[in-house]
Amino acid sequence: MNAALSVVGTGGPIIVILALMSLLSVALIVVKVLQLAHVRSAGTARHDALERWSKGDRETAIASLAKGTSPADRILHYALNAAQGKMPRKPLEAELVRRGNAEVEVMSRHIRLLELVAMVSPLLGLLGTVLGMIQSFQELELAQGAANASVLAGGIWQALLTTAAGLVVAIPAAIAATLLATRVDAAAHDIESAAGEFFLLEDTGTIP
Repeated sequence: MNAALSVVGTGGPIIVILALMSLLSVALIVVKVLQLAHVRSAGTARHDALERWSKGDRETAIASLAKGTSPADRILHYALNAAQGKMPRKPLEAELVRRGNAEVEVMSRHIRLLELVAMVSPLLGLLGTVLGMIQSFQELELAQGAANASVLAGGIWQALLTTAAGLVVAIPAAIAATLLATRVDAAAHDIESAAGEFFLLEDTGTIP
């Protein structure tokens, strides 16, 4: 480890930090991809359930969503169950909002951490570059202008290495955070759409 740190000079500790952040970023990306893989199921099941509900086949409509894997399926399943139990409209609306917000919060968890990694990594890389350049100019000063080009070149590449490492960590994290946030937004839209379609049917007066 000491030999590795000496290779990159003053940027060594920063390289280690960036490496740890890279491992954290990869782990978070894998976890979130697996978690969000099924948050957007096809809306066919929900459409069929609402169609059965509108025709009065309520038990079948509720049963068809019992094994739904997406947040929208779970929200609509709860709404149908609650309406079947004659829950008043206002409390039902409030409960669906609460449950929808809870689903979105779970889906969004740790995405902010990825965004933080994407934001901080280039800054750490830049810090390493600045420290490396400071070291290079200190060596030039100590040599009283007699330092050869190889000494300066070595210091400069060590400095730029941290910037490159910071970008390598930041770019995948930024891309992943954006794509994951987009998927969460789409799943949240599915929830709102399912609840909206349900209440559109219930506006005929089924829910008091």
